[in-house]
Amino acid sequence: MVNVNILERNSSLMERRRSSIEKTIEFIKRNRSDIRDILTEVSTYRTAEEEIDSSIKTLEKGYDEVRRNQPPDIDRMSVFMPSNVLLYSYVLYLLIPSYYTKEIEFRSSSMVSPQAKRLHDLLKKVHELPITLLELSHRKYIRESAMKSDVVVFTGTYQNAENIKFQLSDDQLFVYFGQGVNPFILTESAYIEHSAEDLIAARMFNSGQDCMGPDAIYVHRTISDAFIHELLAKVKQLKYGSNLDLTADYGKIHYTSTLESVGQYLNQHSAFIRHGGTIDYHQKVLQPTVLVSHITDKLPIDEYFSPIFNVIIYDQDEQLKSTLQEGYFLERAMGASLYCGDGSDELLSYLQKKHVVSVNQTLFEIEDGNSPFGGYGPMANYASYRGELHIHPLLLSKVLHDLWGREG
Repeated sequence: MVNVNILERNSSLMERRRSSIEKTIEFIKRNRSDIRDILTEVSTYRTAEEEIDSSIKTLEKGYDEVRRNQPPDIDRMSVFMPSNVLLYSYVLYLLIPSYYTKEIEFRSSSMVSPQAKRLHDLLKKVHELPITLLELSHRKYIRESAMKSDVVVFTGTYQNAENIKFQLSDDQLFVYFGQGVNPFILTESAYIEHSAEDLIAARMFNSGQDCMGPDAIYVHRTISDAFIHELLAKVKQLKYGSNLDLTADYGKIHYTSTLESVGQYLNQHSAFIRHGGTIDYHQKVLQPTVLVSHITDKLPIDEYFSPIFNVIIYDQDEQLKSTLQEGYFLERAMGASLYCGDGSDELLSYLQKKHVVSVNQTLFEIEDGNSPFGGYGPMANYASYRGELHIHPLLLSKVLHDLWGREG
């Protein structure tokens, strides 16, 4: 009986909102250039085009997603938006949740606040939904919005997420989307050229400024020389250009803090640089850089948010498994990409215990905005409700269905 009531409530709200979403889809399709002009202030042309396509596709399937998962009606949701993929995030965290949320407030990242405001101003005239941008400081937004909402969604660093979570009551649902190492693994049977092409596509997406980019690339020793040769040849062909250049493979780094942290990292580990390493601080350009080390060197791993290819050679699967069992990797277990031929079932099964895994394709290719995504590391993603942490792949509509109103 409870499920019937949930469906009835959602049907009413969903149907009232459906026409608004459909109008928005048509608007995005007809006004790609206006939207792209905003997105290319923080993204490359190619990234913006792919983001628009993904946003349309996800929004078109949003109604069926919500009908399938049947989340209950929510009075108020508060969202801390990420600093990248502005349109796609608007779809995932604002438009689709509006099917089952009466009122949504959001705060943009300070790094992209002008672009986020312009995008919202453009879209709100079309959808006319109760989605409100609050231009408040981080602290004031927590007090004025997050602490008064039923559901709070945060994308960003784990430390900031924990700070927000501890200010909320147990009856508030807190959903966190963070970051992962996203290891890119080549076994000895991997097809070298295809693996190199996919690695470049994944690492260079938006000039490396995406949380799904692979921060560690593990290559079996038997193919390491051939793979590194192939990778270097392809990286050297990458073309720099402005964000409006249709032919550019990468552009400038939008986030100043990235240049500072990566510059320090490359300086400390310059002995491992095989290509690149040049930073133009005036133009904010980081040359695609390849580092090569052995797994026993234990080169520190970081979320680079830039075109850094950190290639790590390993000899045996057990070395790889041992590394991925370390606390740093377990805490950030989100996605993994496995490139292999036959005979890698054991390694695949091992990876799937903690990650969502793409096999011979990138995480970008398997990511589906209408399905749960993520891993089993608390710094990658979690939902917190009534004193319990739920750490697994997440999708907002399904999280609401599974947890909201449930006794702790």
